[in-house]
Amino acid sequence: MADPTSDRTVLSELAAGLHTEAVLTDPASTEAYRHDEAAFCASGSPLAVVRPTSTEEVQHVLRVASAHRVPVVPQGARSGLSGAANAIEGGIVLSLTRMDRILDVDPVDQVAVVEPGVLNAVLSRAVLEQGLYYPPDPSSWELSTIGGNLATNAGGLCCVKYGVTADFVRGLEVVTASGELLRTGRRTAKGVAGYDLTRLLVGSEGTLGVITKATLGLRPAPEAALTIAAAFGSVADALTAVTRIMAAGLQPSMCEFLDGLTVRAIQDYRDMGLPAGVEALVLAQSDRGPRAADDVAAMGRICDDAGALDVAVASDATESAMLMEARRLVHFAIEKLGATLVDDVAVPRSRLVELLDGIEAIAAEHRVLVSCPGHVGDGNMHPTVIFDRGDPAAVERAHRAFDAIMELGLALDGTITGEHGVGVLKRDWLATELGELSTRIHRDIKAVFDPLGILNPGKVLTEQR
Repeated sequence: MADPTSDRTVLSELAAGLHTEAVLTDPASTEAYRHDEAAFCASGSPLAVVRPTSTEEVQHVLRVASAHRVPVVPQGARSGLSGAANAIEGGIVLSLTRMDRILDVDPVDQVAVVEPGVLNAVLSRAVLEQGLYYPPDPSSWELSTIGGNLATNAGGLCCVKYGVTADFVRGLEVVTASGELLRTGRRTAKGVAGYDLTRLLVGSEGTLGVITKATLGLRPAPEAALTIAAAFGSVADALTAVTRIMAAGLQPSMCEFLDGLTVRAIQDYRDMGLPAGVEALVLAQSDRGPRAADDVAAMGRICDDAGALDVAVASDATESAMLMEARRLVHFAIEKLGATLVDDVAVPRSRLVELLDGIEAIAAEHRVLVSCPGHVGDGNMHPTVIFDRGDPAAVERAHRAFDAIMELGLALDGTITGEHGVGVLKRDWLATELGELSTRIHRDIKAVFDPLGILNPGKVLTEQR
Protein backbone atom coordinates (compact mmCIF):
# COMPACT_ATOMS: atom_id res chain seq x y z
CA MET A 1 0.00 0.00 0.00
CA ALA A 2 1.29 3.47 -0.89
CA ASP A 3 2.46 5.72 1.90
CA PRO A 4 0.45 8.98 1.65
CA THR A 5 3.14 10.94 3.48
CA SER A 6 5.84 9.65 1.16
CA ASP A 7 3.63 10.33 -1.88
CA ARG A 8 3.15 13.94 -0.80
CA THR A 9 6.91 14.32 -0.38
CA VAL A 10 7.58 12.93 -3.86
CA LEU A 11 4.98 15.21 -5.44
CA SER A 12 6.29 18.24 -3.57
CA GLU A 13 9.88 17.55 -4.64
CA LEU A 14 8.82 16.94 -8.24
CA ALA A 15 6.91 20.23 -8.40
CA ALA A 16 9.85 22.14 -6.93
CA GLY A 17 12.00 21.59 -10.01
CA LEU A 18 9.43 21.69 -12.81
CA HIS A 19 7.55 24.32 -14.76
CA THR A 20 4.00 25.20 -13.83
CA GLU A 21 1.37 22.56 -14.72
CA ALA A 22 4.03 19.95 -15.52
CA VAL A 23 2.71 17.54 -12.90
CA LEU A 24 -0.72 15.94 -13.31
CA THR A 25 -2.23 14.04 -10.38
CA ASP A 26 -5.98 14.24 -10.93
CA PRO A 27 -7.20 10.76 -11.96
CA ALA A 28 -9.41 12.32 -14.62
CA SER A 29 -6.26 13.73 -16.24
CA THR A 30 -3.89 10.81 -15.67
CA GLU A 31 -6.30 8.12 -16.91
CA ALA A 32 -5.41 8.79 -20.55
CA TYR A 33 -1.76 8.02 -19.79
CA ARG A 34 -2.30 4.61 -18.25
CA HIS A 35 -1.63 2.44 -21.29
CA ASP A 36 -0.69 2.28 -24.95
CA GLU A 37 -2.59 0.46 -27.72
CA ALA A 38 -2.00 -2.97 -26.15
CA ALA A 39 -5.29 -2.87 -24.31
CA PHE A 40 -4.97 -6.35 -22.80
CA CYS A 41 -1.67 -5.68 -21.03
CA ALA A 42 -1.76 -4.84 -17.33
CA SER A 43 -1.50 -1.18 -16.35
CA GLY A 44 -1.68 0.69 -13.07
CA SER A 45 -2.75 4.09 -11.79
CA PRO A 46 0.27 6.38 -11.64
CA LEU A 47 1.06 8.62 -8.70
CA ALA A 48 1.66 11.38 -11.23
CA VAL A 49 2.12 12.14 -14.90
CA VAL A 50 5.04 14.49 -15.46
CA ARG A 51 5.36 16.43 -18.72
CA PRO A 52 8.84 17.97 -18.91
CA THR A 53 9.95 20.44 -21.55
CA SER A 54 13.73 20.16 -21.11
CA THR A 55 16.52 17.70 -20.42
CA GLU A 56 17.15 19.40 -17.09
CA GLU A 57 13.58 18.72 -16.01
CA VAL A 58 13.93 15.06 -16.96
CA GLN A 59 17.08 14.91 -14.85
CA HIS A 60 15.19 16.40 -11.92
CA VAL A 61 12.43 13.79 -12.22
CA LEU A 62 14.93 10.91 -12.27
CA ARG A 63 16.82 12.30 -9.26
CA VAL A 64 13.62 12.51 -7.23
CA ALA A 65 12.51 9.07 -8.38
CA SER A 66 15.88 7.53 -7.48
CA ALA A 67 15.94 9.16 -4.07
CA HIS A 68 12.54 7.66 -3.26
CA ARG A 69 12.82 4.52 -5.39
CA VAL A 70 9.69 5.35 -7.35
CA PRO A 71 9.24 3.54 -10.71
CA VAL A 72 9.39 5.72 -13.83
CA VAL A 73 7.73 4.81 -17.13
CA PRO A 74 8.99 6.90 -20.08
CA GLN A 75 6.18 7.49 -22.53
CA GLY A 76 5.67 8.94 -25.99
CA ALA A 77 2.41 9.14 -27.93
CA ARG A 78 1.16 5.79 -26.55
CA SER A 79 0.79 4.36 -30.05
CA GLY A 80 2.83 1.25 -29.17
CA LEU A 81 1.37 -2.22 -29.44
CA SER A 82 3.19 -4.18 -26.72
CA GLY A 83 2.39 -2.42 -23.44
CA ALA A 84 5.90 -0.99 -23.00
CA ALA A 85 4.47 2.43 -22.11
CA ASN A 86 1.88 1.17 -19.62
CA ALA A 87 1.81 2.91 -16.26
CA ILE A 88 2.87 1.16 -13.07
CA GLU A 89 0.74 1.43 -9.93
CA GLY A 90 2.02 4.29 -7.80
CA GLY A 91 4.79 5.17 -10.25
CA ILE A 92 5.62 8.22 -12.32
CA VAL A 93 4.67 8.41 -15.99
CA LEU A 94 7.25 10.57 -17.76
CA SER A 95 5.48 11.88 -20.85
CA LEU A 96 7.97 13.34 -23.31
CA THR A 97 5.51 14.68 -25.89
CA ARG A 98 6.17 18.32 -24.94
CA MET A 99 9.84 17.95 -25.83
CA ASP A 100 8.99 18.28 -29.50
CA ARG A 101 11.59 20.56 -31.07
CA ILE A 102 13.60 19.89 -34.21
CA LEU A 103 16.84 21.48 -33.06
CA ASP A 104 18.89 21.25 -36.24
CA VAL A 105 18.70 20.00 -39.82
CA ASP A 106 22.11 20.04 -41.50
CA PRO A 107 22.16 19.40 -45.28
CA VAL A 108 25.96 19.21 -45.33
CA ASP A 109 26.40 16.58 -42.63
CA GLN A 110 22.98 15.12 -43.52
CA VAL A 111 21.82 14.90 -39.91
CA ALA A 112 18.87 16.11 -37.86
CA VAL A 113 19.02 16.72 -34.12
CA VAL A 114 15.63 16.27 -32.47
CA GLU A 115 13.91 15.94 -29.13
CA PRO A 116 11.95 12.75 -28.42
CA GLY A 117 8.46 14.22 -28.73
CA VAL A 118 8.81 15.12 -32.43
CA LEU A 119 6.32 13.18 -34.54
CA ASN A 120 7.84 10.95 -37.20
CA ALA A 121 5.80 12.53 -40.01
CA VAL A 122 6.66 16.07 -38.84
CA LEU A 123 10.38 15.29 -39.01
CA SER A 124 10.04 13.55 -42.38
CA ARG A 125 8.28 16.55 -43.92
CA ALA A 126 10.67 19.06 -42.36
CA VAL A 127 13.78 17.41 -43.76
CA LEU A 128 12.13 16.83 -47.15
CA GLU A 129 11.82 20.62 -47.48
CA GLN A 130 15.63 20.67 -47.53
CA GLY A 131 15.93 17.84 -50.05
CA LEU A 132 16.61 15.19 -47.39
CA TYR A 133 14.93 11.98 -46.32
CA TYR A 134 14.41 10.23 -42.99
CA PRO A 135 13.44 6.68 -44.08
CA PRO A 136 12.00 4.93 -40.96
CA ASP A 137 8.24 5.22 -41.46
CA PRO A 138 6.07 3.07 -39.19
CA SER A 139 2.42 2.89 -40.21
CA SER A 140 1.69 5.12 -37.21
CA TRP A 141 4.06 7.83 -38.48
CA GLU A 142 1.42 10.57 -38.16
CA LEU A 143 0.94 9.64 -34.48
CA SER A 144 4.16 8.09 -33.17
CA THR A 145 7.06 10.07 -31.77
CA ILE A 146 10.73 9.73 -32.60
CA GLY A 147 11.34 8.83 -28.95
CA GLY A 148 8.89 5.96 -29.17
CA ASN A 149 10.42 4.86 -32.47
CA LEU A 150 13.85 4.85 -30.82
CA ALA A 151 12.57 2.96 -27.79
CA THR A 152 11.24 0.09 -29.91
CA ASN A 153 13.67 0.34 -32.84
CA ALA A 154 10.68 0.82 -35.10
CA GLY A 155 10.65 -0.26 -38.73
CA GLY A 156 7.97 0.58 -41.25
CA LEU A 157 7.02 0.31 -44.88
CA CYS A 158 10.34 1.44 -46.36
CA CYS A 159 12.72 -0.56 -44.17
CA VAL A 160 12.87 -3.35 -46.76
CA LYS A 161 15.28 -1.10 -48.67
CA TYR A 162 16.54 1.40 -46.13
CA GLY A 163 16.62 -0.38 -42.77
CA VAL A 164 15.10 0.26 -39.34
CA THR A 165 15.42 3.15 -36.89
CA ALA A 166 18.74 1.99 -35.41
CA ASP A 167 20.35 2.25 -38.85
CA PHE A 168 19.81 6.03 -38.77
CA VAL A 169 20.82 6.89 -35.20
CA ARG A 170 24.28 8.43 -34.87
CA GLY A 171 24.15 9.62 -31.29
CA LEU A 172 21.92 10.05 -28.25
CA GLU A 173 21.57 12.20 -25.18
CA VAL A 174 20.21 10.01 -22.40
CA VAL A 175 19.26 10.68 -18.78
CA THR A 176 20.24 7.75 -16.58
CA ALA A 177 18.24 6.34 -13.69
CA SER A 178 20.29 8.45 -11.27
CA GLY A 179 19.66 11.66 -13.24
CA GLU A 180 23.10 11.87 -14.82
CA LEU A 181 23.49 12.86 -18.46
CA LEU A 182 24.99 10.28 -20.80
CA ARG A 183 26.00 11.12 -24.36
CA THR A 184 26.59 8.27 -26.77
CA GLY A 185 27.73 8.07 -30.36
CA ARG A 186 28.73 11.08 -32.42
CA ARG A 187 27.65 13.36 -35.25
CA THR A 188 30.12 11.99 -37.79
CA ALA A 189 29.13 9.45 -40.42
CA LYS A 190 31.88 7.10 -39.21
CA GLY A 191 33.08 6.34 -35.71
CA VAL A 192 33.95 3.10 -33.93
CA ALA A 193 35.53 4.30 -30.67
CA GLY A 194 34.31 2.28 -27.70
CA TYR A 195 31.35 0.01 -27.21
CA ASP A 196 28.28 0.88 -29.26
CA LEU A 197 26.06 2.16 -26.46
CA THR A 198 23.85 3.94 -28.98
CA ARG A 199 22.75 0.66 -30.56
CA LEU A 200 22.27 -0.82 -27.11
CA LEU A 201 19.93 1.97 -26.02
CA VAL A 202 17.88 1.96 -29.23
CA GLY A 203 15.23 -0.71 -28.74
CA SER A 204 15.65 -0.89 -24.94
CA GLU A 205 12.06 0.34 -24.38
CA GLY A 206 12.90 2.81 -21.63
CA THR A 207 14.47 0.19 -19.36
CA LEU A 208 18.04 1.57 -19.52
CA GLY A 209 17.61 5.34 -19.73
CA VAL A 210 15.43 8.20 -20.97
CA ILE A 211 16.34 9.56 -24.40
CA THR A 212 16.12 13.36 -24.47
CA LYS A 213 17.88 14.12 -27.74
CA ALA A 214 18.85 12.15 -30.86
CA THR A 215 21.21 12.85 -33.73
CA LEU A 216 19.74 11.10 -36.76
CA GLY A 217 21.36 10.34 -40.09
CA LEU A 218 19.52 11.45 -43.21
CA ARG A 219 19.71 10.61 -46.90
CA PRO A 220 19.16 12.63 -50.04
CA ALA A 221 15.47 12.69 -50.91
CA PRO A 222 14.54 9.72 -53.10
CA GLU A 223 13.52 10.14 -56.70
CA ALA A 224 9.91 9.89 -57.83
CA ALA A 225 8.31 6.55 -56.99
CA LEU A 226 5.88 4.24 -58.75
CA THR A 227 3.75 1.64 -57.00
CA ILE A 228 2.37 -1.66 -58.24
CA ALA A 229 -0.59 -3.62 -56.82
CA ALA A 230 -0.90 -7.30 -57.67
CA ALA A 231 -3.98 -9.32 -56.71
CA PHE A 232 -3.77 -13.08 -56.20
CA GLY A 233 -6.19 -15.94 -55.80
CA SER A 234 -3.98 -17.64 -53.22
CA VAL A 235 -1.58 -16.63 -50.48
CA ALA A 236 1.05 -19.10 -51.75
CA ASP A 237 1.11 -17.49 -55.21
CA ALA A 238 1.52 -14.02 -53.69
CA LEU A 239 4.40 -15.12 -51.47
CA THR A 240 6.07 -16.87 -54.38
CA ALA A 241 5.95 -13.60 -56.31
CA VAL A 242 7.51 -11.73 -53.40
CA THR A 243 10.40 -14.15 -53.00
CA ARG A 244 11.10 -13.94 -56.74
CA ILE A 245 11.01 -10.12 -56.70
CA MET A 246 13.52 -10.02 -53.86
CA ALA A 247 15.73 -12.71 -55.41
CA ALA A 248 15.79 -10.79 -58.70
CA GLY A 249 17.68 -7.94 -57.03
CA LEU A 250 15.05 -5.32 -57.89
CA GLN A 251 15.40 -3.76 -54.42
CA PRO A 252 11.86 -2.39 -53.97
CA SER A 253 11.51 0.58 -51.62
CA MET A 254 8.32 -1.03 -50.32
CA CYS A 255 7.02 -4.58 -50.50
CA GLU A 256 3.85 -5.18 -48.51
CA PHE A 257 1.38 -8.05 -48.18
CA LEU A 258 -2.33 -7.97 -47.34
CA ASP A 259 -4.31 -11.16 -46.96
CA GLY A 260 -7.88 -11.31 -48.25
CA LEU A 261 -9.43 -10.63 -44.84
CA THR A 262 -7.33 -7.50 -44.42
CA VAL A 263 -8.10 -6.25 -47.95
CA ARG A 264 -11.82 -6.56 -47.27
CA ALA A 265 -11.50 -4.87 -43.88
CA ILE A 266 -9.69 -1.86 -45.37
CA GLN A 267 -12.22 -1.52 -48.18
CA ASP A 268 -15.11 -1.71 -45.70
CA TYR A 269 -13.44 0.87 -43.48
CA ARG A 270 -12.80 3.30 -46.34
CA ASP A 271 -13.33 2.94 -50.07
CA MET A 272 -9.76 2.78 -51.40
CA GLY A 273 -10.62 1.08 -54.67
CA LEU A 274 -9.08 -2.22 -53.59
CA PRO A 275 -10.06 -5.31 -55.61
CA ALA A 276 -12.87 -7.59 -54.43
CA GLY A 277 -12.75 -11.37 -54.18
CA VAL A 278 -8.99 -11.77 -53.78
CA GLU A 279 -7.07 -13.84 -51.24
CA ALA A 280 -3.92 -11.72 -51.23
CA LEU A 281 -2.64 -8.37 -52.41
CA VAL A 282 1.00 -7.41 -52.88
CA LEU A 283 1.98 -3.74 -52.91
CA ALA A 284 5.47 -2.95 -54.16
CA GLN A 285 7.22 0.28 -54.99
CA SER A 286 10.35 1.54 -56.68
CA ASP A 287 11.68 5.01 -55.85
CA ARG A 288 14.34 5.17 -58.55
CA GLY A 289 12.84 8.00 -60.60
CA PRO A 290 13.26 7.41 -64.35
CA ARG A 291 14.17 3.78 -63.68
CA ALA A 292 11.08 3.12 -61.56
CA ALA A 293 8.91 2.32 -64.57
CA ASP A 294 11.28 -0.48 -65.65
CA ASP A 295 11.43 -1.76 -62.05
CA VAL A 296 7.67 -2.01 -61.59
CA ALA A 297 7.27 -3.51 -65.06
CA ALA A 298 9.73 -6.26 -64.07
CA MET A 299 7.87 -6.78 -60.78
CA GLY A 300 4.62 -7.00 -62.71
CA ARG A 301 5.99 -9.69 -65.01
CA ILE A 302 7.13 -11.71 -61.99
CA CYS A 303 3.67 -11.40 -60.45
CA ASP A 304 2.02 -12.46 -63.70
CA ASP A 305 4.29 -15.49 -63.93
CA ALA A 306 3.43 -16.39 -60.32
CA GLY A 307 -0.29 -16.48 -61.15
CA ALA A 308 -1.53 -12.98 -60.35
CA LEU A 309 -5.18 -12.38 -61.19
CA ASP A 310 -4.53 -8.73 -61.93
CA VAL A 311 -1.55 -6.37 -61.88
CA ALA A 312 -2.03 -2.61 -61.80
CA VAL A 313 0.62 0.09 -61.83
CA ALA A 314 -0.25 3.41 -60.21
CA SER A 315 -0.24 5.99 -62.99
CA ASP A 316 1.08 8.86 -60.90
CA ALA A 317 2.18 9.98 -57.43
CA THR A 318 -1.43 10.50 -56.31
CA GLU A 319 -2.40 6.89 -57.02
CA SER A 320 0.82 5.67 -55.39
CA ALA A 321 0.06 7.72 -52.28
CA MET A 322 -3.45 6.25 -52.14
CA LEU A 323 -2.08 2.71 -52.13
CA MET A 324 0.37 3.66 -49.39
CA GLU A 325 -2.49 5.16 -47.40
CA ALA A 326 -4.49 1.93 -47.76
CA ARG A 327 -1.60 0.04 -46.16
CA ARG A 328 -1.37 2.54 -43.31
CA LEU A 329 -5.08 2.07 -42.53
CA VAL A 330 -4.68 -1.62 -41.63
CA HIS A 331 -4.61 -1.17 -37.86
CA PHE A 332 -7.72 1.04 -37.79
CA ALA A 333 -9.65 -1.16 -40.23
CA ILE A 334 -8.94 -4.39 -38.36
CA GLU A 335 -9.96 -2.83 -35.03
CA LYS A 336 -13.46 -2.43 -36.46
CA LEU A 337 -13.78 -6.23 -36.61
CA GLY A 338 -13.34 -6.78 -32.86
CA ALA A 339 -10.74 -6.80 -30.11
CA THR A 340 -7.23 -7.53 -31.36
CA LEU A 341 -3.96 -9.07 -30.27
CA VAL A 342 -1.29 -7.97 -32.73
CA ASP A 343 1.59 -10.39 -33.25
CA ASP A 344 4.86 -9.18 -34.75
CA VAL A 345 6.81 -12.22 -35.87
CA ALA A 346 9.55 -12.10 -38.48
CA VAL A 347 10.89 -15.14 -40.31
CA PRO A 348 13.30 -15.71 -43.20
CA ARG A 349 11.55 -14.95 -46.49
CA SER A 350 12.15 -18.53 -47.59
CA ARG A 351 9.81 -19.69 -44.79
CA LEU A 352 6.94 -17.28 -45.29
CA VAL A 353 4.67 -19.87 -46.89
CA GLU A 354 5.17 -22.15 -43.87
CA LEU A 355 4.36 -19.24 -41.56
CA LEU A 356 1.12 -18.33 -43.34
CA ASP A 357 0.03 -21.97 -43.63
CA GLY A 358 0.77 -22.44 -39.94
CA ILE A 359 -1.21 -19.34 -38.98
CA GLU A 360 -4.20 -20.61 -40.96
CA ALA A 361 -4.01 -23.91 -39.07
CA ILE A 362 -3.72 -22.10 -35.71
CA ALA A 363 -6.77 -19.96 -36.48
CA ALA A 364 -8.80 -23.08 -37.30
CA GLU A 365 -7.59 -24.98 -34.24
CA HIS A 366 -8.43 -22.19 -31.80
CA ARG A 367 -11.56 -21.03 -33.61
CA VAL A 368 -10.45 -17.41 -33.98
CA LEU A 369 -10.16 -14.97 -36.85
CA VAL A 370 -6.61 -14.01 -37.84
CA SER A 371 -5.75 -11.32 -40.35
CA CYS A 372 -2.18 -11.22 -41.63
CA PRO A 373 -0.79 -8.04 -43.16
CA GLY A 374 2.93 -7.47 -43.08
CA HIS A 375 6.19 -6.12 -44.42
CA VAL A 376 6.63 -9.21 -46.52
CA GLY A 377 9.76 -7.98 -48.26
CA ASP A 378 11.75 -8.46 -45.05
CA GLY A 379 9.69 -11.32 -43.62
CA ASN A 380 8.09 -9.24 -40.84
CA MET A 381 4.41 -10.18 -40.59
CA HIS A 382 1.69 -8.87 -38.29
CA PRO A 383 -0.78 -11.72 -37.74
CA THR A 384 -3.60 -10.16 -35.76
CA VAL A 385 -5.94 -12.30 -33.67
CA ILE A 386 -9.48 -10.90 -33.75
CA PHE A 387 -12.04 -11.91 -31.14
CA ASP A 388 -15.01 -10.88 -29.01
CA ARG A 389 -13.73 -9.07 -25.92
CA GLY A 390 -16.99 -9.78 -24.08
CA ASP A 391 -16.67 -13.58 -24.38
CA PRO A 392 -14.21 -15.02 -21.80
CA ALA A 393 -13.86 -18.26 -23.77
CA ALA A 394 -13.02 -16.29 -26.93
CA VAL A 395 -10.45 -14.23 -25.01
CA GLU A 396 -8.76 -17.42 -23.76
CA ARG A 397 -8.69 -18.94 -27.26
CA ALA A 398 -7.25 -15.70 -28.65
CA HIS A 399 -4.38 -15.71 -26.16
CA ARG A 400 -3.62 -19.35 -26.94
CA ALA A 401 -3.59 -18.57 -30.67
CA PHE A 402 -1.34 -15.55 -30.09
CA ASP A 403 1.18 -17.69 -28.20
CA ALA A 404 1.00 -20.44 -30.81
CA ILE A 405 1.89 -17.94 -33.54
CA MET A 406 4.97 -16.78 -31.62
CA GLU A 407 5.99 -20.38 -31.04
CA LEU A 408 5.60 -21.03 -34.76
CA GLY A 409 7.72 -18.00 -35.62
CA LEU A 410 10.57 -19.22 -33.43
CA ALA A 411 10.30 -22.74 -34.88
CA LEU A 412 10.79 -21.23 -38.35
CA ASP A 413 14.11 -19.60 -37.33
CA GLY A 414 12.36 -16.30 -36.70
CA THR A 415 11.81 -13.82 -33.87
CA ILE A 416 8.90 -12.84 -31.62
CA THR A 417 9.16 -9.18 -32.62
CA GLY A 418 10.44 -7.47 -35.73
CA GLU A 419 9.59 -3.88 -34.78
CA HIS A 420 6.89 -3.51 -32.12
CA GLY A 421 9.11 -4.39 -29.18
CA VAL A 422 8.61 -6.76 -26.25
CA GLY A 423 6.94 -4.61 -23.61
CA VAL A 424 4.59 -6.65 -21.45
CA LEU A 425 2.81 -8.50 -24.24
CA LYS A 426 5.76 -10.68 -25.28
CA ARG A 427 7.87 -10.48 -22.13
CA ASP A 428 7.38 -14.12 -21.16
CA TRP A 429 8.55 -15.22 -24.62
CA LEU A 430 11.76 -13.22 -24.68
CA ALA A 431 13.70 -15.64 -22.48
CA THR A 432 12.63 -18.47 -24.78
CA GLU A 433 14.10 -16.69 -27.78
CA LEU A 434 17.25 -15.45 -26.03
CA GLY A 435 18.25 -18.56 -24.07
CA GLU A 436 19.63 -18.73 -20.55
CA LEU A 437 23.03 -17.10 -21.06
CA SER A 438 21.77 -14.19 -23.16
CA THR A 439 18.95 -13.56 -20.69
CA ARG A 440 21.47 -13.42 -17.85
CA ILE A 441 23.61 -10.92 -19.76
CA HIS A 442 20.53 -8.80 -20.44
CA ARG A 443 19.82 -8.73 -16.70
CA ASP A 444 23.43 -7.79 -15.94
CA ILE A 445 23.28 -4.89 -18.41
CA LYS A 446 20.01 -3.71 -16.89
CA ALA A 447 21.60 -3.74 -13.43
CA VAL A 448 24.52 -1.57 -14.60
CA PHE A 449 22.25 1.10 -16.08
CA ASP A 450 19.49 0.86 -13.48
CA PRO A 451 20.79 -0.63 -10.19
CA LEU A 452 17.64 0.34 -8.26
CA GLY A 453 15.34 -1.13 -10.90
CA ILE A 454 13.18 1.99 -11.26
CA LEU A 455 13.24 2.37 -15.06
CA ASN A 456 10.16 0.81 -16.62
CA PRO A 457 10.29 -2.23 -14.32
CA GLY A 458 8.43 -5.34 -15.44
CA LYS A 459 8.87 -4.50 -19.11
CA VAL A 460 10.95 -6.55 -21.58
CA LEU A 461 12.50 -8.88 -18.95
CA THR A 462 10.50 -11.03 -16.57
CA GLU A 463 11.23 -10.63 -12.87
CA GLN A 464 14.11 -12.80 -11.75
CA ARG A 465 12.95 -15.74 -9.65
